[in-house]
Amino acid sequence: MVDYSPALMTDMYEYTMLDAALKDGTADRKCVFEVFTRRLPEGRRYGVVAGTGRILDALEHFHLDEADLKFLADRHVVSPETIKWLENFHFSGTIRGYREGEMFFPNSPILQVEGTFGECTLLETLILSVLNYDSAVASAASRMASAAKDRPCMDMGGRRTNEWAAVAAARAAVVGGFKGTANLLAARLYGLKAIGTAAHCFTLVHDSERDAFESQIEALGKNTTLLVDTYNIEEAVKTAVEVAGPELGGVRIDSGDLAAMAQRVRNQLDALGATNTTITVTNDLDEYALAALQTAPVDSYGVGTMLVTGSGAPTCAMVYKLTEREGADGTMVPVMKKSKDKATVPGRKLAFRSYEYALAEAEHVISGSEEKLAGFTPEPTWKNLLVDFVDHGHIDAQWQGHDAIMAAHDYRAKALSELPITAQSLMKGEPVIPTETQVL
Repeated sequence: MVDYSPALMTDMYEYTMLDAALKDGTADRKCVFEVFTRRLPEGRRYGVVAGTGRILDALEHFHLDEADLKFLADRHVVSPETIKWLENFHFSGTIRGYREGEMFFPNSPILQVEGTFGECTLLETLILSVLNYDSAVASAASRMASAAKDRPCMDMGGRRTNEWAAVAAARAAVVGGFKGTANLLAARLYGLKAIGTAAHCFTLVHDSERDAFESQIEALGKNTTLLVDTYNIEEAVKTAVEVAGPELGGVRIDSGDLAAMAQRVRNQLDALGATNTTITVTNDLDEYALAALQTAPVDSYGVGTMLVTGSGAPTCAMVYKLTEREGADGTMVPVMKKSKDKATVPGRKLAFRSYEYALAEAEHVISGSEEKLAGFTPEPTWKNLLVDFVDHGHIDAQWQGHDAIMAAHDYRAKALSELPITAQSLMKGEPVIPTETQVL
């Protein structure tokens, strides 16, 4: 998207660790890193994975050019020997994990990165920054899409976050169940549906509301959506139908008691013969507001601030931890943190979800050595949750691009339908299924 390397979208200590590890010989040790979260945001029942495709996109360009290397050298971030090592850097490891649109829970091994310590440690900040934000937005979007029932939700959050975060949020929102975005760069990059017509300033710049409506219809046709709450909504709706006729595509309401106004506008439109004219509402919506609007005659929603801020949970608190590494004798050794409240489960992982009566009942995380995991046989009703994204440096393109996003959009709906129905409750509660960990 911009002219800088993803390899510098990192914390300095990734490079200083690499430098020291190259000097002491541990940089070439085989390692397994794991991304997981210890807990969901307070009261949430599940999370939705998003951002993996963006990580793969970034990995294709994860190298340092001459100017980047000069920066590291001039700042004395790393030694000349490490600069030489970085000149032809290419990730040659393997990445597997939960697919986009998949549900996750505390201690789900969302992503596993396997390679040398040197190459894996450089990916930490990039992976976490993408997965933490994108999954937070997708998780919020999923709650909103559930609350909206069959009415489409659209992303309008671009002006409420960082300009690049807005692009990421638009993509993650579609993974989470939204249908489109107002952000044109996101629409172009990812092939998303773009939406939007006019703001209040367009009405205000004209001498009258009628002039504004006539101008918009002249430019966009009768199927456009007119914003009707700049002055008096009842007068605006009347004018809109007079200008466009009963073929008017839609109206948008952006203020006031949205449920009450939608009901009045629906009745007025019907009385004027515009029975097929749709109603869109916007104005600081979140999942709770959408749930409150379920009985109102609304056809679609535009959501901004609460979407791009994860509806109060702008991060998933995911971490990137070393769980297995090569020992001095060449054998792989499970490792773990024992820090208070931050202990980790050692070893590489398998992940499954068990079902009863077609409903998920538990997440099963199996930990152990590569040999032990190879001999593990899951129960027949368990679904394997891990897919391969990168195999020894080769990226599987099926997880990138527009088709991957739309597949994730559909998969989320399916995965959510397989959870107990309490997953869709907006009341605070524990994760809807437990995570059971087994160490072999």
